Amino acid sequence: MKLSDNIIGFHHYAIKAKDYNNTIQFYEQLGFVQVHTWSLPDFNLKQATMLFHPKINIYLEIFDKDADIPTQGRKRLTDDEYIENALLHICFIVKDAQLARTEALRLGAIDLSKRTAEITLSSDHKDIAVRNSLVYSPNGEVIEFLEEVNFL
Repeated sequence: MKLSDNIIGFHHYAIKAKDYNNTIQFYEQLGFVQVHTWSLPDFNLKQATMLFHPKINIYLEIFDKDADIPTQGRKRLTDDEYIENALLHICFIVKDAQLARTEALRLGAIDLSKRTAEITLSSDHKDIAVRNSLVYSPNGEVIEFLEEVNFL
């Protein structure tokens, strides 16, 4: 069986939390619920939580800041504006990108895009208009709020 035939869906993304409880609380305010917690002493993992968002059927795995979990790139230093690694951002489809940005800022996110953008993604085949906004979560990951768009 080819790998492309074997993949049946997307399950989760994982983040390491600077402030474990605050990170969980932020994502709970976005609609995620805790479904499982555990520890793995062999990986110096004191706390881990799997969150689930029932409306969008996505899991989010959160590890404590000291966990020895394989990752890509280096830790973000305090004065770093941003760090580019393989995982660039988390994107949620929203009804209203401006409203999502405003609410995320109210919940403790930090503004990244400074506005809601309307961008045309042009190719030889067609143009696709997107409307989005970007924030840093209180933990530091980049979150994109993208209004529903059809790329097909």
